Amino acid sequence: MRWYIILGGVLGAAGVLTIGLLLGHFAIPKPSAPEPNWLQDLSQDIDESLLQQIAAEIDAQQIEDHLRKLTLVPHMATTKGDEDLVKLIMNRWQDKDTGLDEAKDEWYHAFLSFPNASQPNSVAVVLPNGSMPFISQRTESGDTEDQRDPDVVQPYAAFSPPGNPKGKLVYANQGKTSDYEELLKQGVDLAGTIAIVRYGGAGRSAKAINGAIFGVIGVIVYTDPKDINDGKALENETYPHSWYLPPSGVERGSYNGYFGDLLTPYYPAKEHTYRINESEIQGIPPIPTQPIGFADARMLICELSGPKAPETWQGSLGCDYPLGPGFREAGRFSNTSEVQVNVYNYREIRRSANVMGVIRGSVEPDRYVLYGNHRDSWVHGAIDPSSGTAVMLEVTRVLGKKLKEGKWRPRRSIVFGSWGAEEFGLIGSTEYTEEYFSKLRERAVAYINVDISVFANATFRAQGTPPVQNVIFKAAQQVKIPNNTMVTVYDNWKRFFNRTSPSYGLIPSLGTLGAGSDYAPFIHYLGITSMDLAYTYDRSKTSARIYPAYHTAYDTFDYAKRYIDPGFTSHQTVARTAVNILLRLSDSLILPLNVGDYGETLDTFYNFTVTQYSAALAACSLDLKPLGDAIARFKSAATHLNQQTAAVQQDSQRSPLKVRMINDQLMLLERAFLNPLAFPDKFYYSHVLWASKTSGDNTFPGLADAYAKARGSQCEAHAWKEVHKHLTIAIQAVENAASTLEAVI
Repeated sequence: MRWYIILGGVLGAAGVLTIGLLLGHFAIPKPSAPEPNWLQDLSQDIDESLLQQIAAEIDAQQIEDHLRKLTLVPHMATTKGDEDLVKLIMNRWQDKDTGLDEAKDEWYHAFLSFPNASQPNSVAVVLPNGSMPFISQRTESGDTEDQRDPDVVQPYAAFSPPGNPKGKLVYANQGKTSDYEELLKQGVDLAGTIAIVRYGGAGRSAKAINGAIFGVIGVIVYTDPKDINDGKALENETYPHSWYLPPSGVERGSYNGYFGDLLTPYYPAKEHTYRINESEIQGIPPIPTQPIGFADARMLICELSGPKAPETWQGSLGCDYPLGPGFREAGRFSNTSEVQVNVYNYREIRRSANVMGVIRGSVEPDRYVLYGNHRDSWVHGAIDPSSGTAVMLEVTRVLGKKLKEGKWRPRRSIVFGSWGAEEFGLIGSTEYTEEYFSKLRERAVAYINVDISVFANATFRAQGTPPVQNVIFKAAQQVKIPNNTMVTVYDNWKRFFNRTSPSYGLIPSLGTLGAGSDYAPFIHYLGITSMDLAYTYDRSKTSARIYPAYHTAYDTFDYAKRYIDPGFTSHQTVARTAVNILLRLSDSLILPLNVGDYGETLDTFYNFTVTQYSAALAACSLDLKPLGDAIARFKSAATHLNQQTAAVQQDSQRSPLKVRMINDQLMLLERAFLNPLAFPDKFYYSHVLWASKTSGDNTFPGLADAYAKARGSQCEAHAWKEVHKHLTIAIQAVENAASTLEAVI
């Protein structure tokens, strides 16, 4: 056989063998290599079973014990009682068995206002001879030992200036601008008068600011039993016989229209910080102001002369309310008597602390879910704020135990804040947002506020920006109401407060955020998605504007245990709901924020504007179509992002970078609605959708207020230029939000 034939055969066989080996290698399925552990960790989603375990460990008895310790003594900001609570919370968060990764106190030098203990404030009736047949009570009646505690601060209006103005008394309803205008229409000369007004209708400081414009020289404020007690005003109808406010009860409060330290706007109130002059402070009373109880208010109002006040101004003091000025001749006081407001308040800078606790995240430690509640109160503060602090301590106890046992660590970092000096104007939380402005702006996912955790025990209530609706609903659907394992918090909530959504049908109603608690600087100043959680009362059974003992010496542990939440099961329910939300935000692979829910809000604002404003706007050549186009663009971008999110969640080979990109878009959406130049006359308010407004119109606040001022004027007027400006601001904000949700490139 020839050699080349043999060689060809050998080579051919080798070729066949090679082809066979190659076919065998590529055609036969091979087991895939396992994902590395680090990739599995990055793709780990929330453990639903953990939520149930933690909920089961939230203990009502523990919450009761927390509240009892928190309310042993009064703890007004910067007092010994407050500083003792700083130590208590620090010790809890540093506990070796149930503590957090880190706890620290951070101190600020805050500008505060106090009454003079040696010269008590008062309201007096003064006769021409100088005698005083009436002086208001300087302390509340001691129905329990709590009211007799020597550290109970006398009733006062924080930030009211000192002074002793004296004049004829007039009744000015709620101290709104329209109320003072009504008095003028009734022929009442307000120059040099003292006005007595009731809480509600206008902010505390606004009552005095408005009055001063009309010539009023002093203001007295009281709580009318019609507004807080469902008309109950007798001793045997009120605490300790019921939850209603006793006749001597006085609501204390900060008479400050802004939030944050008044001398250091936009800067943290450190010792070295630049401070403005006191004369430059805005939003505080320009005239002496003093609160009193409704028993004292009855003595004054029921003795007034003058025409009967309008029916809508009448209350439940047991008489027809006259307008004044001055007292009736045949009454307890002669018509020549005057009323004097004696205020001896002083202002000073004092050290106030925030207590901060941290649980470090395992995957995204640079993303922060914040949970906070203020610590200071006006007196014992069992409901405001200690009900919230008791819930927070129970949440941290349960999470800290899991952490110390090595059974859990969140994906993202959790930051807990016990804020100081909130009652004086949200000072601790505002100074925190100022000090960590850049870090929080870039890294904060959301803020959960649980201040007054339980107003009463009927139903859950939540306020927040639209993206949090999704996560709150999920938590509420998993938690059962107290004493009924068949009903969820969600279903019970929907029964009490509901709305019809174009997208979801009948759902619980999520309230909007104003500036009444520590969420304010987070949402209005930093644009951090925020919420406020609580349990509240059945509004079909009471018309109380808030729980009756609010800011008084009767807000005690006994009051909470006896009338607000016997058994502390509503506290427990709020804690279970709040920790469920907290863990969903900290542990979910994709943030559970539905940005598409902002579409309904924008549609509502736009539809109102079209219906109510379009004719007048068109007459001044202002077009709403660009705003409508921007909203349509936003809704389209939100829908597309939701589709991307769903695809990533269903993908078994999730890209960690894709997850991070989507989460950043969800996290940063709220920031897109900020415009720091939109409201130059309103400290900290920069959120174009949720800034404060004087108009009641349900649309963009800047546009609503500008339109209210421009209505009826010529198109060339400056007021219409403001309308055009705020229409532009609204369009730009919505377009910025849409672009945040669209593809990066």
